[in-house]
Amino acid sequence: MYMMVIASLGFPLWLRLTHFINLLFLGFLIRSGIQILAAHPRLYWNDGCKPESNWLKFTRKKPAQGKLWTSMDEEVSVSPLLALPGKENLGLGRHWHFFSILFWILNGLVYVVLLFATGEWTRLIPTSWSIIPRAWETFLTYITFHIPPVSDFQPYDPLQQLAYAGVIFLLAPLTILTGAAMSPAIEARFPWYSKMLGGKQGARSIHFLCLVAYLLFVIVHVSLVVIVHFSDNIRNIVLGNEQGSFPLALTIAIGALLLVGVLYAWASWYSLRRKRQIQHVLGAIVDPVRRMLLQRLKSRQQYTKSAITTYFWVNGRPPVTEEFQALAHNDFVDWRLEVHGLVANALQLSLDDLQKLPRHSQITKHNCIQGWSGVGEWTGVPLSEIMKLCGVLPTAKYVVFTSYQEGMQAYPKGPEESHHAPFYEVISLELATHPQTILAYAMNGEPLPLEHGAPLRLRLETELGYKMVKYLRSIEFVEEYASIGEGQGGFREDVQFYGIGAEI
Repeated sequence: MYMMVIASLGFPLWLRLTHFINLLFLGFLIRSGIQILAAHPRLYWNDGCKPESNWLKFTRKKPAQGKLWTSMDEEVSVSPLLALPGKENLGLGRHWHFFSILFWILNGLVYVVLLFATGEWTRLIPTSWSIIPRAWETFLTYITFHIPPVSDFQPYDPLQQLAYAGVIFLLAPLTILTGAAMSPAIEARFPWYSKMLGGKQGARSIHFLCLVAYLLFVIVHVSLVVIVHFSDNIRNIVLGNEQGSFPLALTIAIGALLLVGVLYAWASWYSLRRKRQIQHVLGAIVDPVRRMLLQRLKSRQQYTKSAITTYFWVNGRPPVTEEFQALAHNDFVDWRLEVHGLVANALQLSLDDLQKLPRHSQITKHNCIQGWSGVGEWTGVPLSEIMKLCGVLPTAKYVVFTSYQEGMQAYPKGPEESHHAPFYEVISLELATHPQTILAYAMNGEPLPLEHGAPLRLRLETELGYKMVKYLRSIEFVEEYASIGEGQGGFREDVQFYGIGAEI
């Protein structure tokens, strides 16, 4: 009886508004998600990510034989009509994705709270197992190209009720849970959580299947709105009841859809033309939330040797300068790590010097911003030991790591002025003191391979791979980084518009 009374009241304004907001941000999420997937268009069920082990791929590219094939070579360009913002813009796609997820979740929380506070849940959530056979009968009606009678809609038919409840209370939470499992900070702090979902790649694959489920739901949902009792549906969706003016409801519905289309088009058009501005505006919204939720998490990873993956993707190519080539040719005997800036004692450390310092080994999972992963054993010296030696001054807030690698090897598609700019990244002093933040000179029990950053690379186990500078030349402690490079906190941030924080 109570359910019938609620149904007779029509759809309240808050429900209709949250429905529209959900449509808007779900579209942003799907389009930016496609942009992110395009950076590494392969899906796996294992964290080793060997190319031939993918269960699905959206590329015809094959790793070239006889030369170094990097994950950067895997990226594909996507039309702005499909992806947000389109082309090869992983950094901006991530900004849009994380901006959208905040408002999508907030809108969902408002919806669920009001759903239970107002009693609307009684006509959405099934309260009897009898809905199963009734939903099956409705399915048979649709599949035989018939339309259920109006009396079956209270306000939804049984099949709709099951589908809507499933999307809201099963699909949406699963999407959020698998998205969180792809965060290197969450995975490092709670390794069991990622394992529960099949590891990083299991979560990534399930996350993709959620995207497919949303697309199928939207197609079927919209089709049924148009085919089944269209005039009643439009009046309910727009005006909240079936007694309103159909022409008015249709006009508002078309206007709302046009507005969504315009916003989608504008987002891609403006992002591709004002990349730095979009990076700053969306980052200003996302970064405080990221710092609050993830920045303080410390890695507790320690995988077993059996978990070490036999394949480990490479991102970027080794330096090609004469200086570096000479160092490598001599097994880095003449190489020195310069430690300077806001320190009491500037240092020049050889590889032998570093190997005499307290060493630390850890078996951890590497998470690339493009989506691939790999497990390796890293041996080196904790960065905190270097900080003790040099005596970091109280005014220092950030650490700048500079590489022998130049922009051409890190991102050959970048602007010409970046081709010979040194690769660098900035991290906070807090992150520098994490127990698993180390300077690694060995990988899997052997000297660090050239393609993975020899002679020395940074390991940050709560961050994405682009922050882990390879081919280290120097470490500088600074108070601010606005005057370094383009002032964004790293080469990828300067040139590819990534975020300075890489915990997700």
